[in-house]
Amino acid sequence: MSGSYISLRDFFDTGRFRGAASRRSLFALASLATVAVVLLPWHFAHRLDPLSLASVLLCGAMLLAALFMPRSSARAVAPVREAESPSAQMRNLYELTRRTLQMNLNQEPGPRLALLVLEIFGLEAVAVFDADLHEVYRAGYWKVDPSELAQNVYHFETSDDDPTSGIGRRVVRLGAVPIGSLVVRGETSPLTNSAIAALIAITFDRYRAFANESRIEAEREAEQMRATVLDSLAHAYKTPLTAIRAASSGLCEMGRLSPAQAELVGLIDEQASLLNDLTTRLLTTARLKPGQAEETAMTLDAAPVAVAQLIEDVFAGLGDRLCSDNMRVDLPHENLALCCDRQLITMLLTQYVDNACKYSDSGSTITVRAAQEANEVLFSVRSFGPVISMADRERIFDRYYRASNSTSRAAGTGIGLSIAKRAAMAHGGAVWVSSDEVEGTTFFAAIPTALPHPAASLASPSDFERIKP
Repeated sequence: MSGSYISLRDFFDTGRFRGAASRRSLFALASLATVAVVLLPWHFAHRLDPLSLASVLLCGAMLLAALFMPRSSARAVAPVREAESPSAQMRNLYELTRRTLQMNLNQEPGPRLALLVLEIFGLEAVAVFDADLHEVYRAGYWKVDPSELAQNVYHFETSDDDPTSGIGRRVVRLGAVPIGSLVVRGETSPLTNSAIAALIAITFDRYRAFANESRIEAEREAEQMRATVLDSLAHAYKTPLTAIRAASSGLCEMGRLSPAQAELVGLIDEQASLLNDLTTRLLTTARLKPGQAEETAMTLDAAPVAVAQLIEDVFAGLGDRLCSDNMRVDLPHENLALCCDRQLITMLLTQYVDNACKYSDSGSTITVRAAQEANEVLFSVRSFGPVISMADRERIFDRYYRASNSTSRAAGTGIGLSIAKRAAMAHGGAVWVSSDEVEGTTFFAAIPTALPHPAASLASPSDFERIKP
């Protein structure tokens, strides 16, 4: 007996019964056997009938089952509950995704996002910070205003979870760029908090994209309306201006005017010319429509032109507005030429030089330069005056836009540089500006020496009149 004895410990440690389920089953059988070993001697001593013995054994087995099954059931239910928790979180995340996709993006999403997170996940309190609008949106009960906490999470980029207070903090990021923050109080997992922050970031991005699209569409419609009104006004002004200029020219040719009368007639003719210049610009900006191929808006009247002659035309057209004493022309190649619409390129350079005369410091030098660069001619007008900020440089060629430091220096309509830009684009070229205190302000225009579409033309003599002094 002793040679064949196997201890229970050695038996349980065998590979065959290492599994937890196998051990539990074997333990139940061993317990039942123990009951039988204890009761059998008692049975022989008291001479119980077989039915009574079976009843006693059954009661013992039920007692052991009652002691054993609660622990086994608890162990079996625990994994089920753990499995249900992630499933519930996934359902909540799906519901949040569905509800955010149905949001009306005409309104700020922050307040609705805070309420949705609070309701769907059953939290105690939620705070969402939108860094772009600099607003903190709260939902639920906060003992202390969470605005400072939410902003600190964004500024210091702290993402953590505090099990003691039940507060989770997340930085709301769009890619690697922080755009806000999320603070929640309640029972959620770290993974769920990160997923909520990601959905908030996507919603913020959709709202901004929708707002930009709406703004661009509104600007396009407003631009189209302004262009229509300008075109109508310019045409309406052309007829009386033509009559005024004809009358003033006729009076000058008649002679027999006193010095005072001649001076008045000369003033009328000068101011009529300025009005005619402005009307021509209005017609040009109305025809050069943004967002369209410039060739479809107007036709280019292209021909080979000497660059030196273009610059002379610009100086002659400016007349008294030209700072002739401070002008310097830099032409590395005197025979430089290009194929362009002479009228439009003259208007472009006139705008550059006129701006330089208006905004440059008194007595400073204005340099007009033109040089061959690969397959294009690079025009530049350099002057020294107020520095144009980076924000203004990005928009200075937009129609009706005026730099923030220009309003008190000189009068203007804000359409001249937009005409210059569209004239360059019509030739397949580009315009830009650089500005700093050391190098001064330089406006550039790169015009290809050959047109991309030789058959196209952008302005005909009947459409525009040459700018007169």
